[in-house]
Amino acid sequence: MGTTQEAESVLRDLPPEWQGRVPTEVFFDEARRIIELAKDKGAVLRTMGGMGIALHSAEYRDFAKKLGRVGVSWGQEYSDLDFVGYMKQRDRILNLFVTDLGYIRRKTTLSSAASQRQIYFHPKGWFYVDVLLDKLLIANHPIDFRGRLELDNLTIPVSDLLLEKLQMWEAFSEKDLKDCMLLIRAHAIAALEQNSINEDYIARLLSQDWGFCYTVTSNLKKIKGLIEKLNEVGPKVGIDASKFVSEERVELTSKIDRLLKRIEEEPKSFSWKLRSKIGASKRWYEHVETPENVGGFGIWHMKDVFPT
Repeated sequence: MGTTQEAESVLRDLPPEWQGRVPTEVFFDEARRIIELAKDKGAVLRTMGGMGIALHSAEYRDFAKKLGRVGVSWGQEYSDLDFVGYMKQRDRILNLFVTDLGYIRRKTTLSSAASQRQIYFHPKGWFYVDVLLDKLLIANHPIDFRGRLELDNLTIPVSDLLLEKLQMWEAFSEKDLKDCMLLIRAHAIAALEQNSINEDYIARLLSQDWGFCYTVTSNLKKIKGLIEKLNEVGPKVGIDASKFVSEERVELTSKIDRLLKRIEEEPKSFSWKLRSKIGASKRWYEHVETPENVGGFGIWHMKDVFPT
């Protein structure tokens, strides 16, 4: 299969026993396989998004089930795999997916996202793979991953997994809420990078950008508020409050309080203070996934090229 093969549509060919749904374990196994093969080929790839959070919180799978993070797409838990790689290894990543793995490349566009984003389809149409290079650019608040992918062997660092979700202002969804709750439940808040939500890293990063800080802290407060009123609002987000013991609720809220306190205590830059005077009266975030900034790469367009 040549590296020039592209596709406008891919038909799904699932084993009959799957009953039209790709099992979660298949996503887990394929993510690990891709990362290991990339390493063999001299490229660095790390998972991100909901799959990355699930992989890094595997010991808390029972808690994830309590949250009810299922049925997101076609009645299955996940619809795609998200990776981050380095721009300097772009050609290696392309060859990995097309030549070594037999994936089919999404037709490229002339959009600004084309050079830093690659989309591939599983050879049998099981799912698609979204690969970002260097940065999370299609975001309310872009995140730079350069120099950070080696901090974990499987996913982007835990702190970045959390920030990736909390940077959303326009489209923070039920599944994003649950992903954040799972990640916070499964990891300590500490001044450490390995297997922890690094409060120092997050506080320093947000101290440079008032808008990013406002979005993250607002979302953290929303999550805390939901946990505190879980009996009342749980059903609205598909959470059965009766399954959550008081210790779990206390742990989640105390971790959020600690992170918020650390963010507040970090000295802020001059530009942060200057922008804070304007506040939310002026838009403080970038718009996400519009035809103007992603061209034909928008995920909303996948319904046309990756039919169910």
